Amino acid sequence: MTAPAPTTPRTRRERVPAVLILEDGRTFRGQAYGAVGETFGEAVFNTGMSGYQETLTDPSYHRQVVVMTAPQIGNTGWNDEDDESKQIWVAGYVVRDPARVASNWRSRRSLDEELANQGVVGISGIDTRALTRHLRERGAMRVGIFSGEALADEQTLLGRVLQAPEMKGADLCAEVATTEPYVVPAIGGKKFTVAALDLGIKAMTPQRMAERGIEVHVLPADATIEDVYAVNPDGVFFSNGPGDPATADHQVEVARGVLERGTPFFGICFGNQILGRALGFGTYKLKYGHRGINQPVQDRTTGKVEVTAHNHGFAVNAPLDRVSDTPFGRVEVSHVCLNDDVVEGLQCLDTPAFSVQYHPEAAAGPHDAAYLFDRFVNLMAGAPARTTAGS
Repeated sequence: MTAPAPTTPRTRRERVPAVLILEDGRTFRGQAYGAVGETFGEAVFNTGMSGYQETLTDPSYHRQVVVMTAPQIGNTGWNDEDDESKQIWVAGYVVRDPARVASNWRSRRSLDEELANQGVVGISGIDTRALTRHLRERGAMRVGIFSGEALADEQTLLGRVLQAPEMKGADLCAEVATTEPYVVPAIGGKKFTVAALDLGIKAMTPQRMAERGIEVHVLPADATIEDVYAVNPDGVFFSNGPGDPATADHQVEVARGVLERGTPFFGICFGNQILGRALGFGTYKLKYGHRGINQPVQDRTTGKVEVTAHNHGFAVNAPLDRVSDTPFGRVEVSHVCLNDDVVEGLQCLDTPAFSVQYHPEAAAGPHDAAYLFDRFVNLMAGAPARTTAGS
């Protein structure tokens, strides 16, 4: 006679009914995954087949309910080394087929257990392909996940979803950034000092700079231009982060101050959008955004095509077909997404500043764009801004 399977917290949670309701009324029923309860956010999908721990701890996902398009998630469990920040930031998590067993030599617990430990409400056992297709057709939208005692009739739950705040107009970077400055020391001897504005920075970003001999002074999102120059920086960096760049007026003014002083500037993701605004371009919300680790981008300064990691729902509105005149000189679009022609990078031609929309520090990968940190180093060393890849 076969002994019954042991009842674990994961097994018990899987038996709890759950429902996902989009703001347009589309409903999916499944089982609770992670914490039991309710959560609200913007429904977005991520096309990565690996790196879910880095995704979940990326502050850029603050207030978003992430739908994983890969059918099975959780195979490698959860370790204590790969977190990109101090906590899980996603508002909710949606998977089709949770791994029954976590198997990896570094795993300390299952993904389900970590989600429950941190109070992240999720749902499993739903048709994530149908949900993803719906979001592609209708666009990213508000969503709620409900399980356990939070369950009620669908109209009542839909009303609660419609009361949740939208992502457009959301000012979120201060909610995820450090409140106190800290220093990441250079590895193998200090060559440069960089002031990094934390708008939702990932741990791997200062690590990539430290590996290149950069001492990184990480500053809060509300740091002033005086705070930036108090560390006597050779360069200034603006990080990734959540929310609508149209709300980042303070950070835009700081970026303009850096451009006026001619200090080398590098921005990624949210930092790219802020540089765009500082140069006089607008920003806009994408229909469903770019989220995943397999986005093709062309570096137009070299012609190279890179496979890149993305997490953004907003983009810079800059012309692709010409060099633009701005208050800080000429600017061109340096990178473009080959899927939809979205601006993926800006290059100042008369000022030492550039930015990209994606994540060159990507962990667990890909690493095609890691050379951009070398480009920043060369910029601080006085080399021409338009450095070729890999040089």
